[in-house]
Amino acid sequence: MVRAARTKPPILDASICAVITNHADGGVWQKAQALGIPAEYWAGPYLAGGYQNFVKYYKADYVMLSGWLKLASGLDPARTINIHPAPLPRFGGPRIYGHYAHEAVMAAYRRGEITHSAVTMHFVDPVYDRGPIIFALPVPIEPSDTPETLAARVNRVEHEWQPRVLNYVVHGQVRLVGKEVVYETEELKRLLMPEAE
Repeated sequence: MVRAARTKPPILDASICAVITNHADGGVWQKAQALGIPAEYWAGPYLAGGYQNFVKYYKADYVMLSGWLKLASGLDPARTINIHPAPLPRFGGPRIYGHYAHEAVMAAYRRGEITHSAVTMHFVDPVYDRGPIIFALPVPIEPSDTPETLAARVNRVEHEWQPRVLNYVVHGQVRLVGKEVVYETEELKRLLMPEAE
């Protein structure tokens, strides 16, 4: 997202103020340092006050949960967005993330229940992966796929679309009104929610 914010013109017309991680030795530290972005390790407890303190300290207008596996609470749902590497709500919840999501999707594919995975982004609410969906782009599953090959293809789609979708949110073209996602135009809704038609 930092790189997307630094392109000319920017794909994500916003500045990334900080990275918060719950992995003491994760690679995000080195990436943030190399890009000149403040990074902090947070060991918890993951309570509303902690989330609110980070937002206040960094003066963050929006929170993007990208690889964050803890339940986020105490934040404005209209300004808190999550990305998930599988179709929601079916392949979501506190135990279905990362490789577990791809394994569950592939098992459903092998049973003949589905033909694709998806990259999904949603506004965050108090229940894991149940907030109003902003973006759901199908990712076809190939007969030769394994959870690993599917994960690699889904990850490429995530990297391409996450900054673009977040840009629409940051600039009010997609917003949460009550519990409903509102799109500035029908064309934008069709772009971000192609299966909703």
